[in-house]
Amino acid sequence: MTLYMFLVLIHIFSAILGMGPGFVMIYIVKHATNMSELRHAYFIRNRLHIFVMVGGTLLLVTGILLGVLNPALFKAGWYVLSLILFLIALAFGPTVLSPRSKPVKDFLENYKGKEIPEQYYVLSNKLFFFERIENAIFLIVIVLMITKPF
Repeated sequence: MTLYMFLVLIHIFSAILGMGPGFVMIYIVKHATNMSELRHAYFIRNRLHIFVMVGGTLLLVTGILLGVLNPALFKAGWYVLSLILFLIALAFGPTVLSPRSKPVKDFLENYKGKEIPEQYYVLSNKLFFFERIENAIFLIVIVLMITKPF
């Protein structure tokens, strides 16, 4: 196996490891019926986020290394657009998602009731809206990586 093919293999596994869990993070918390379940769902979600961060980092590193080993990729529209979209999606974390997840985390830590109040849904829907946009960006990147249309 060549170094290039080894990096492709790591890149694909990183996509599965990093993106797969990211697509189910909303689903995990959407079906909680009380605060105990909701807190547990967010505990699981936070654990899965570690896979997303590690996989996402490996995706970026291997993707750039593949371009370094095959500089023609930097002239391929699908590669450049995928890289730009991936960087935009990565920037979502600290710039868009983190400010919207902090109120949810604060709510989960401080709310003492047993039933999930409307306040949670207002906060979480703001966060989930942008998570869905990020997921759509990642889906576009996946389609570009598979089809290489230009």
